Amino acid sequence: MMAWPISSALRRAVLATVLVAAGTPALAQDPTGQSANQIAAGQVVGEAVLIPNRVIYPGETIEPASLKQVTLIPGKHKPDGMATRSEELQGKVAKRTLLPGRYIPVTAIRDAWLVEQGASVQVYFTAGALTISAAGVTLQPGAAGDQIRIRNTDSGKIISGTVMADGTIKVGAS
Repeated sequence: MMAWPISSALRRAVLATVLVAAGTPALAQDPTGQSANQIAAGQVVGEAVLIPNRVIYPGETIEPASLKQVTLIPGKHKPDGMATRSEELQGKVAKRTLLPGRYIPVTAIRDAWLVEQGASVQVYFTAGALTISAAGVTLQPGAAGDQIRIRNTDSGKIISGTVMADGTIKVGAS
């Protein structure tokens, strides 16, 4: 079998692809590693980001205690598509396993479910001054703004509706 020589540029590209696929580590330094003069002068070196300090499993709510703030190495910036601020992570739920010391991809988190599968909900249809309400059972979980399927408990008919912020379901004319 003949071995093909691989250029160093191709080798670096393959290594970069493998690192991205495996999860990008946060290149960081301890926030206490900055000198007292830099902190007093307001010169924070690097960008401060939040990363997990322990394994966060799928379906687990991301709590502030499970995150650690680190400062990136000077000149390094977080990759696009990563959630690293508390307002991006507050109350979110992990969709996949999040590893300690790694960035958290935005695609790996979701909003917490507002209605669970099998929950009894009020379903509303509104057209002008007319409002019709019915009882229903959700066939799938959903967060505010999600389109989900519901079974009408009176007729047994399956309908689709949008989860509202108060946990009710709004349906439209079909």
